[in-house]
Formats: sequence, C-alpha cells, structure tokens
Amino acid sequence: MSTATAQRLTAILHREEQVYVAECPEVGTVSQGDTLEEALANLREATELFLEECPQPVPVPRLFTTFEVSVA
Repeated sequence: MSTATAQRLTAILHREEQVYVAECPEVGTVSQGDTLEEALANLREATELFLEECPQPVPVPRLFTTFEVSVA
C-alpha cells in the first residue's frame, strides 16, 4: 500500500511556435500542450509518472527574481 504525499514544485511555461512548453526545474521534466492549462496538466502527469519510477528527495524551494540587461 503506497501513501502519496503532495509536493509543491515549480512550473516554468513559455510559448514555442504553436505550443506552450512547461518544465519543472526541480525534477527536470518537460511537457507541452496547446493551451497553458493543457501544458501544465501534461507536466503534472509527466512529473508524477517520473517520480513513481525515480523517487527524488524533497526539493529545496527555488527563489525567482527578475533582472535587467543592456542590449545594444
């Protein structure tokens, strides 16, 4: 009998040509979808399947910020 535990992970989403790409930097999983919602749902499914086969330690939360660069 397995006991599932919830983990809060990060999803980074961006548009790439005709689809949205979603990636989880803590685990390294990537998926895509026609909408943001579909890409996120596909990433969730891919990550759950990956973690079933390759359990990982609980990830340390990542910190995100923005920064500016000068472009000539």
